[in-house]
Amino acid sequence: MLTRVKSAVANFMGGIMAGSSGSEHSGGGCGGSDLPLRFPYGRPEFLGLSQDEVECSADHIARPILILKETRRLPWATGYAEVINAGKSTHNEDQASCEVLTVKKKAGAITSTPNRNSAKRRSSLPNGEGLQLKENSESEGISCHYWSLFDGHAGSGAAVVASRLLQHHVTEQLQDIVEILKNSAVLPPTCLGEEPDHTPANSRTLTRAASLRGGVGAPGSPGTPPTRFFTEKKIPHECLVIGALESAFKEMDLQIERERSLYNISGGCTALIVVCLLGKLYVANAGDSRAIIVRNGEIIPMSSEFTPETERQRLQYLAFMQPHLLGNEFTHLEFPRRVQRKELGKKMLYRDFNMTGWAYKTIEDDDLKFPLIYGEGKKVRVYDLSKYEHGADDVLILATDGLWDVLSNEEVAEAITQFLPNCDPDDPHRYTLAAQDLVMRARGVLKDRGWRISNDRLGSGDDISVYVIPLIHGNKLS
Repeated sequence: MLTRVKSAVANFMGGIMAGSSGSEHSGGGCGGSDLPLRFPYGRPEFLGLSQDEVECSADHIARPILILKETRRLPWATGYAEVINAGKSTHNEDQASCEVLTVKKKAGAITSTPNRNSAKRRSSLPNGEGLQLKENSESEGISCHYWSLFDGHAGSGAAVVASRLLQHHVTEQLQDIVEILKNSAVLPPTCLGEEPDHTPANSRTLTRAASLRGGVGAPGSPGTPPTRFFTEKKIPHECLVIGALESAFKEMDLQIERERSLYNISGGCTALIVVCLLGKLYVANAGDSRAIIVRNGEIIPMSSEFTPETERQRLQYLAFMQPHLLGNEFTHLEFPRRVQRKELGKKMLYRDFNMTGWAYKTIEDDDLKFPLIYGEGKKVRVYDLSKYEHGADDVLILATDGLWDVLSNEEVAEAITQFLPNCDPDDPHRYTLAAQDLVMRARGVLKDRGWRISNDRLGSGDDISVYVIPLIHGNKLS
């Protein structure tokens, strides 16, 4: 609702605010800061814009839609389009990046050389089934595709930094598991879990570790304490990748926090990324951007949004179902514009202008608890490309909230299913044109009463950025 209100204000103000919005200087930082910029402001590199073109695109009245000049700049013939806001900020606070990452083993790391027995055991593990693991001892690494969107809040600085650096954190975290991923004969890590309490005593069996001790500590042995039993749990490869992406988000957040004392990094940002690795799409989201798959007309949500409203609902649910998790001070939640806080025992919910907005901090040590920004929803969602035969019109759509504030999932899916079949299947620009069509539908047309879309509804006055990624190219990799 807050975003809709801001969008409405920006629409009715038209381009008037653009002339007086001076919160950021030409580099994208706060005007009052004497610190140097971490990176200069600009538009995504893959757009190939000159500085003059960047300045011309910042027209808050005409709001020209920017699209790719050359489709070969993005993998899979990916389409991309964007438009600046209607005057709420001088710059387009959205940022995007797309790269092909090569993940290699860290220098000095020990290469695992499994013996025959371990290889045989590995082939029988259920967690290796359907993962499309590729064993290539000659290869020095694994290549993966990376798409990202960032929506800046209170400035474009954090979004610019994240768009330049998050992919490096992703690569670094994946380096720790690359040997396991690329070699199907390498055993994945094993974790030990407590034996369930309901397990009958006479049905307990020794773990392999206990049996190797020669029976010491076995049940019934005189003079020995009762043996504690553990269940071995193999960690699926995709869980390792999920953990790596979550760690990359955390490291990016911490880096921005550290570098604020050295550089002028304005505001904060959301983050939505997609990594295609070994035949699977990993979609990680923090904030209110969104990803959906449109496959044969069906809508498959690929992200969970973190907004004041979703967090309000989650905490209210916990208040009734698990109040012990919230302490004794839970009352109603209020979300003012800047400093939103609600004390929950020794924690408070607040508006953090670091990497991703909403987060938790512990009052005593003021440490950022990054993973909690996701609430209880899924942090990373996985889509196995190999399980489906995709057609030319099956796509993954990534977009910032400027699109989703005015168009529903169903409206976006309907637009895609109507637009793509009318394009030449062999036209490499078809997905860029589809992205442009979505941006145009959300922006609308400037009329006397502001930007208007279909049925004379209020259009989006926010920055809008959209990827349309064809899934048919993913089948060629899996």
